[in-house]
Amino acid sequence: MITTFYLASGLILLYFGADWLVKGSSTLALRFGVPSLVVGLTVVAFGTSAPEMVVSVKAGFSGMGGMAIGNVVGSNIFNIAVILGLSALIRPLKVNVQVLKVDTPLMVILSLILFAILRDEFISRTEAALLFCGIVIYTIMTIYLGKKSQNEMPKSEARSLEVKLHGTVWTDLFWVLLGLGALVLGSDLFVKGAIDLATALNVSQTLIGLTIVAAGTSLPELATSLVAAAKKQEDIAIGNIIGSNIFNILAILGISGLVNPLHAQGVTGATLMFMLGTAILLLPLLRTGYKLGRLEGSFFLLVYGAYLWILWPK
Repeated sequence: MITTFYLASGLILLYFGADWLVKGSSTLALRFGVPSLVVGLTVVAFGTSAPEMVVSVKAGFSGMGGMAIGNVVGSNIFNIAVILGLSALIRPLKVNVQVLKVDTPLMVILSLILFAILRDEFISRTEAALLFCGIVIYTIMTIYLGKKSQNEMPKSEARSLEVKLHGTVWTDLFWVLLGLGALVLGSDLFVKGAIDLATALNVSQTLIGLTIVAAGTSLPELATSLVAAAKKQEDIAIGNIIGSNIFNILAILGISGLVNPLHAQGVTGATLMFMLGTAILLLPLLRTGYKLGRLEGSFFLLVYGAYLWILWPK
């Protein structure tokens, strides 16, 4: 009973905490003149990964490296196979050329790098520092390309992207702090529940991280992409997932590994192959007519079903 309470209350706090953080930080960025396009490419994508961040950092700090890494690897698989799969079933997703040519290949390259790093089942502080440097470079590059893209827009189109701001700076800061507080408390409860569940089911904390924790912390991405698909905002539906996967590898593992070197016991080669395989498969499927259709979406859902069947102990 207490395990269910920890998991449910933790998930609720993680979900709303991410929403409040994105709400406050994106409005604050716009208030200080950051273009809305850049906010969408950075704050929204990174903000929806906030639950993964706080859960993995908490787990890493507590010496549970397997759960910290499993959460990231499992979330990246879940993001592509389940979230994009369901989004494509709702509505076939058209692909932005920049996402196809820049961000998706970068995600594949980073998945390969992570696969290589985890061959010794360990992320050292040096490796973590290199990953963190990567997210700094990626963010600067994204801001540069976003501003350049907006400057090249026709004035009429640029005006249509302008957002009417409400409230004050203090209102924005309130939502940011409220979101951070909810994320910290939610992660603490959720990790406690995950540990208790692993003990009750007699399975490893890494396995719980790869499945239940990964799916739970991906709720903001799930909600964002499904709503975006329903509203015909394909760029957000796909860009949110690609950006979140990049952030998961570079920022979450980078920061978690800097806090405490991570031992990845239980993150098997088969699991890493699923993470790498879904990333690689996405690239040619997105090139098919420059869209992700219902057939491709169904295929990814079947892949996730196979992943769970292979991973979970019989």
